Amino acid sequence: MIGRRDAMLGLFIGQATGAWAMQAQALDASEQLLPTTDDLQQSLAFATRQGQPLVVLATLHGCPFCKVARENYLFPASKEGAVVTQIHFLSRMPLRDCAGRATSHGQVVKDLGIGVAPTVLFYGRGGKELAPRLTAGSTSDFYGAYLDERLAQARASFQSTN
Repeated sequence: MIGRRDAMLGLFIGQATGAWAMQAQALDASEQLLPTTDDLQQSLAFATRQGQPLVVLATLHGCPFCKVARENYLFPASKEGAVVTQIHFLSRMPLRDCAGRATSHGQVVKDLGIGVAPTVLFYGRGGKELAPRLTAGSTSDFYGAYLDERLAQARASFQSTN
């Protein structure tokens, strides 16, 4: 039989562990700037209705380069009309992939062979990648130019398939 002290200790440890797990899963303020999708197929359909490719940021919680890419480049692009969402490395959050299969964020990152955070992907109809992936990040002035180039390429490819 469990004594009162042992039960209280177990309750405390359980609450502390649960609070830590919740805190570890919580998105920081920067990560909340862009929507986190739970359905890539639905996000892609929305982007298509807007006449845009879907821009997907594969991000890692706590990654300083992801933060720079998100805050300085992708968030402003979303304000200018780009349809941008994010998926999270290592996350077990449920996600439907571009084919509609139930999986998780982390598994989609793995299935796509993404090994570097941040990675930006550009999708068109049917989940087809329309431009080369933009991998890694830096505080370099060239990142914005690389993003603009790939976004223009994705938009041109998207328009040519209409």
